[in-house]
Amino acid sequence: MDKCDKIGIFDSGIGGATVLKEILKILPKEEFIYYSDSKNNPYGNKSREEIIQISKNIVEYFIEEKCKIIIIACNTASAIAVETLRKEYPQMTFIAIEPAYKMIHDYVPQETTLVMATKGTIQSEKFNNLYNKYNNYKTYLLPCVGLADIIEQGRIKDINSYLEENLKQYKGKIKNVVLGCTHYPLIKKQIKDVLGEVKFFDGAHSLAIHLKKVLEQNNLLNEGSGEIQFIDSSKNKEKEKRFFEYLSYCLE
Repeated sequence: MDKCDKIGIFDSGIGGATVLKEILKILPKEEFIYYSDSKNNPYGNKSREEIIQISKNIVEYFIEEKCKIIIIACNTASAIAVETLRKEYPQMTFIAIEPAYKMIHDYVPQETTLVMATKGTIQSEKFNNLYNKYNNYKTYLLPCVGLADIIEQGRIKDINSYLEENLKQYKGKIKNVVLGCTHYPLIKKQIKDVLGEVKFFDGAHSLAIHLKKVLEQNNLLNEGSGEIQFIDSSKNKEKEKRFFEYLSYCLE
């Protein structure tokens, strides 16, 4: 199959498996190049200029591979870099993940909500525009500095300690949790262990629906093999193993 039939998708690491799994549910025959940028992980504590340059480098790679569309699975890169990418690469279509805060407004506007995201996402203009537009004044914003990194590394004990320390103040206060980083859906159980029974919201399913619509509108749907090519910028073979384990877990 010619490479121009492939969809490029990138994240700061392997957490984007949570986005890809939603896409595969409705587009199982599309072919993907997944770029795990673990060499530069985490994005959340980098400057705007750094994140834009990192994103441009990955986009250049996808363009060389003649990808037909690019998905930004990282909330931080989406919040900070997508508008610049769309201006500098007008020939390319970008689909960008967003924190699912609008879903709170649409479905549970009167309930207390915790937004968990990276510092970069929470401080971004894009997120703040979204937040200010739909703020229900019953929302807590929590910049989870370093959490994506320890999830990326699979440090289970550190994840549990981090959540206990940073979430305990919200126990019993929260009905909904917006997962504003693609790594966070991988630890829903651990979050519930601290907060109790909560409902989760993330932007992956909406992104998948939007992607299918864009492909249909542009006559770009592919009846291919469903192949997923995995690339990790740190060339860590263990990342590939864990990525496909996560993907299998997500698809259960």
